[in-house]
Amino acid sequence: MLAVAQIDYIRHEVNQKGESYADVSRRVEVDPRTVKKYANQEEFRERKPQKRYSPVMGPVKPIIDKWIKEDFKKKKKNHRTAKRMYQQLKKFHSFKGSYRTVRDYVSKRKKALNEYDQEAALPLEAVPGTAQVDFGTAPFQYGGNVIDLPFLVLSFPYSNTFYFQVFPSENTECLLEGLSRMFRYMGGVPKTIRFDNLSPAVKKIKSKGERELTDTFERFVLHYGFHYEFCNPGKGNEKGHVEAMVKYVRNNYLLPECVITDLDQFNKTLWELAEEDRQRPHYQKKVLQSELFTEDKNEWLVLPEKDFECVRYQDIKADKYGFIAIDAKQYSTSPRFAKQRVKVCISYNMITILTEDHDVIVRHQRLYGIKRQSMVWQPYLDLLAKRPKAIKYSSLYDQFPEEWSSYLKSCTEEEQKAALRLIGKLLKNNDFTLLNQALALSSKHGHPHVDQIKHCFYSLLNQSNTHMSVPTGKNVPKIPDMTRGLSHYDAFFHEGGAEK
Repeated sequence: MLAVAQIDYIRHEVNQKGESYADVSRRVEVDPRTVKKYANQEEFRERKPQKRYSPVMGPVKPIIDKWIKEDFKKKKKNHRTAKRMYQQLKKFHSFKGSYRTVRDYVSKRKKALNEYDQEAALPLEAVPGTAQVDFGTAPFQYGGNVIDLPFLVLSFPYSNTFYFQVFPSENTECLLEGLSRMFRYMGGVPKTIRFDNLSPAVKKIKSKGERELTDTFERFVLHYGFHYEFCNPGKGNEKGHVEAMVKYVRNNYLLPECVITDLDQFNKTLWELAEEDRQRPHYQKKVLQSELFTEDKNEWLVLPEKDFECVRYQDIKADKYGFIAIDAKQYSTSPRFAKQRVKVCISYNMITILTEDHDVIVRHQRLYGIKRQSMVWQPYLDLLAKRPKAIKYSSLYDQFPEEWSSYLKSCTEEEQKAALRLIGKLLKNNDFTLLNQALALSSKHGHPHVDQIKHCFYSLLNQSNTHMSVPTGKNVPKIPDMTRGLSHYDAFFHEGGAEK
């Protein structure tokens, strides 16, 4: 892949200056097909047209300008040719001029629009189609606790409007997922977006205001084709609109604490709140913000045909138990990948562990907050059922729920094998809830057999009471206490019983 500076140069020369693929390829010393590929991959900033009067072209100039402006939002291969414009003018607009007149006007107009850079001299707040981005935080009732969660705000200074979404973190994946989700809902991309120096986007601030961007953010910008700006360090006022909008969103929509049971479902309700808020007059322009937002919308770039994959990939070596660490959180793979390298696909809400051939080994919900480890049991249960006393994996018993950890440690080896096979058969979605209830129920009369646990499990699953049918009256003889497992042998040899 070419450097970002080269790609930017190719896009500028081909899409904005109208240079040929061959000319640009000679300058950057790459194949013309490569130039064509990158030139057509991204859009660029559109320019506002200058209007001129001409007796022949006057009536159709606004139409041609509109077509050129629309084409500037698209890949070069999708631009109308001057000939095609001429044909459409004759067919649909009763144009009486010549093809040459249209061709000359189109050529001159494209160059004029490319050189017209009025936006550079205007503050961002005065330019339709531009946006600002920042995170804020607010308290939420989530998972039975009140916790602070970040919310991402995309604000539009020209129309004083916004969109926002709530996320579990301010990491790169959440930032890009939020922006991608907003672009998709909006149906377009702001042509210029101003950011603070967010760590998910900026890896390092260099001298003379240059930034070293994170790889994922760099690819995100190239994919959507918008122009980015960053505030100077310590100059938060340069994105004052979005900072004010963060406070506005928090005070008007997120306080007191909102209750969240499903974060994705909660976020779907936020689009309508943002749209309803536009039905009020602009604080200065005294017209409805919804009308100004339409002007914003008319200036957006066209969405790419495909969404950006808001993920990053890492190669990580698993430990001796087959666990990997991501952001100080532990995720299980499979015993067969212990001390092996695996590929990890990381999104804002999912950790997918892959083989070198990109076959899925296991998927985890991404962990946030105080929970430190995610365990998918199935790959481990198969091994433990065959080798329950394998020293290498003995500490895995401590990863089970406490009820099962205690039970397994009190079992003989054959009982452990049977219990682990049962867990492997009955455990669904790593949810031990019903299995824990079945174990507790079957343990009321002492150490249970696997068949008793199984019977109680299906009784609970089917909401029946057949587990109550076992007689417990006076006719049942008293069974003496028994010691389970092999611990009594250890005690025997430790106390010198072998000598006796």
